[in-house]
Amino acid sequence: MDASLLPDLSAWQRLGGAHTAREIAQQPELWEQLAQVLEQNRARIDAFLGDWLRQPGHRVIFTGAGSSGFIAEMVADQINAQWPAEVRALHTTTLLTHPSLYLQRDRPTLLVSFARSGSSPESTAAVDLVRERVADARFLDITCNGEGELARRGRDRADTLTLLMPPLSCDRAFAMTSSLSCMQLAALAAFDTAPWPQRLQRLHDLAAHLRDALDDWAAPVAALAQSPYTRVIYLGSGPLESLAREAALKLLELTAGRVLALANTPLGFRHGPKSTLDGDTLVVVLRSAEAVARRYEQDLLDELRRDGIAGRVLSVGPARDEAADGDFSLDAPALPDPWLAPLWLSMAQRYALLRSAALGLTPDNPFPDGTVNRVVQGVIVHRHD
Repeated sequence: MDASLLPDLSAWQRLGGAHTAREIAQQPELWEQLAQVLEQNRARIDAFLGDWLRQPGHRVIFTGAGSSGFIAEMVADQINAQWPAEVRALHTTTLLTHPSLYLQRDRPTLLVSFARSGSSPESTAAVDLVRERVADARFLDITCNGEGELARRGRDRADTLTLLMPPLSCDRAFAMTSSLSCMQLAALAAFDTAPWPQRLQRLHDLAAHLRDALDDWAAPVAALAQSPYTRVIYLGSGPLESLAREAALKLLELTAGRVLALANTPLGFRHGPKSTLDGDTLVVVLRSAEAVARRYEQDLLDELRRDGIAGRVLSVGPARDEAADGDFSLDAPALPDPWLAPLWLSMAQRYALLRSAALGLTPDNPFPDGTVNRVVQGVIVHRHD
């Protein structure tokens, strides 16, 4: 498959992947639009959060299901390190089954929900559950759909702020791509302690770097997608472990499970998961911006390449001296890993798209039989009476 197919939407239309291709390619523009959205809403955000994050007794729960849950995991620790309030990530799929482990009636709680459609049953049920079980509860809904259930139910409520992403971020394709990166960067910007102009400039800088990545990586990603690996393992340290899980999920989704995709950490990989390696396995290490983390990652990269068991071992991340030929490197800005994660994710998104097409699937709808749906169906919400 030719690398030029990504910008050639007419070709992708024939392949059933035009929406996915467009939504991956539009991310730089959407990040710049996001900066405008946040600039317009910064007073509302500051007024709503107030001094909430400065109270050690307060709790902030970032939540979502599937890819939205991975957004929560990628941002929570970065934000927790900046504020006295306790900040954690918790998937709605866990909160709904075991609420007594995570919610306390007398513990003021802010629930931050990530939702592309805002209409999945877990999203609305999590809000209802927190409102029912916590006396002092507040809700920040970061969503791409102004007509979704979350946005509709949050209108005109004093305890709720709805932060809408740029309209085109509400991906029409099956897989979350631009919706995910916009919601992640919105949360990082809204909760950061840096002055607002600095936060917004980061979005413009990241957009410029993503344009470079989409251009520079087009041909090598297209070539990689033609290699018939049946198993792909993504490895990431710290917040990038969740990025690895999201990258693996994208590949599972867009190949309809025909390519087995796994995720772990570089240090954890030796503790058993390394046994999954064979000649049909591709290993992708998502490199951290943290110097010590990079040393651990490089140790594993050297080991795996020396062992020669995996079909191929490569890395994606900031341009460093340790990057080898064939790695995906970018001269990225000096930012923490969660801010840079959307750059590295773009490689995994495009690889999943191209691998799906190479397998003869339709990336915009890899499950035409409806076994898996764009908005989750079939969930019965049970009460904890």
